[in-house]
Amino acid sequence: MKRENKEQIINGLDQAFTKNGTYFLVDFKKMRVAQSVELRKILRKNSFSYQVVKNRLALRSLKDRLPEALKPYFRTTTAIAFAEKDPITLAKILKEYSAGGKVLAVKAGVVEGQYMEPSRFEEIVKLTSRDDLLGRFAFLMSYPMSRFLRTLQAPVVDLGRSMNLLKDKK
Repeated sequence: MKRENKEQIINGLDQAFTKNGTYFLVDFKKMRVAQSVELRKILRKNSFSYQVVKNRLALRSLKDRLPEALKPYFRTTTAIAFAEKDPITLAKILKEYSAGGKVLAVKAGVVEGQYMEPSRFEEIVKLTSRDDLLGRFAFLMSYPMSRFLRTLQAPVVDLGRSMNLLKDKK
């Protein structure tokens, strides 16, 4: 590979690492080309990206941003799945795809700037997405107020029902 091509790849990876705070290193050794294309389509549809990388070029592009614990995972075949916004959804997609064909394994990763061991990947998959958590939080914040309003409305509703019963009796 020519030096200009290497520099271009390093710059592209550098931009991807800078833009995306979350990425998972994936071992795709048993994956066929058709499966790789299918995984890329699934990830692209969900606004994620997937890139097979040369280990040395990836290490060069990471430079001083690379956690030392992540360095040993750049020894075998490596692909990187990038997430700009929602790391939990990316983790769930990778887990589903892996479970379906047993063709890829997550080696390690960085989630929102923090190093993640391979053993903690299962914990991330079990989490609910940010949108779900925000929805639950909003519900919990509004629930006491809605109960209070129902309590205030109860006498008025009962009065209305009583008036209707009296009207029907006459």
